[in-house]
Order: sequence, then structure tokens, then C-alpha cells
Amino acid sequence: MRADQNIGADQSASELISEKIASLGDWRGEILGRMRGLILEADPDVTETWKWDGTPVWEHDGVICTGETYKGAVKLTFAKGASLDDPARIFNASLEGNTRRAIDIHEGEEVDGDAFKALIQQAVALNGVKKAKSPKKAKT
Repeated sequence: MRADQNIGADQSASELISEKIASLGDWRGEILGRMRGLILEADPDVTETWKWDGTPVWEHDGVICTGETYKGAVKLTFAKGASLDDPARIFNASLEGNTRRAIDIHEGEEVDGDAFKALIQQAVALNGVKKAKSPKKAKT
């Protein structure tokens, strides 16, 4: 990369996510960093993307979840969370919808790491099933 290039335009999504975590500088950065680590452990083949003007997104054959930060919470929204089995009942937000489910984590709260990784793995498996069932368009 040339020294005079715009670094922001050339940064990978992973670098942007790392910068976001560092820039938070408080409990939200710690939580988002921990959850990111659990996502990477649960699915080493996950792709990190950066969408919607600054939202970390983790994908594997489709969106797994997003990581949003608010003043009072870190929100991890699972794109197809309503289709996932959650025996540990860690989904605690967006429960009324037919598709998404979210986990709101507030300062001082802990999320069961094993239960969270199980949700990630289920989401990846669900995305893989949906991808395999997608019909191919016929050529006309």
C-alpha cells in the first residue's frame, strides 16, 4: 500500500472491527471483543464484514449476527434467531419477531460462552441448509 493512500478505504472489515472495539474504551469494547472471540472460536471460517455505516457483521453462507453498541448495551442480533434452539435462554431481546432474536448485554452482565457458541454453530448450520436448498435459476 502506498503511504499516501486513504487507509480507511483499504482497511479490512476485521481491522475496522478491531478499531471499533478499541475506540469504545469501556465495558462495551470489552464485551464486544469477548463476544467476537467466542464467534471466532465457534466458527473459525466466519467472515467478518462491516456494514450499515459501522456495524460489525459475522457471516457464513449468510448473516449469522451483527454486533451493535449503544450507550447502555451491546446488542448481538441473530438474523435467523427465531429458528434457533436456545435452551440456555440467552436471547433476551427482539423476542416478538418471527425472524430475528437478539442478546442485549449490559454493563456487568455475563453471557454463557458455551451457550453462545452453540447458537453461533446452529446459525451457521441453518445458513448452510438454506444455501443448499436454494434453487438455481434456470437459464432461458
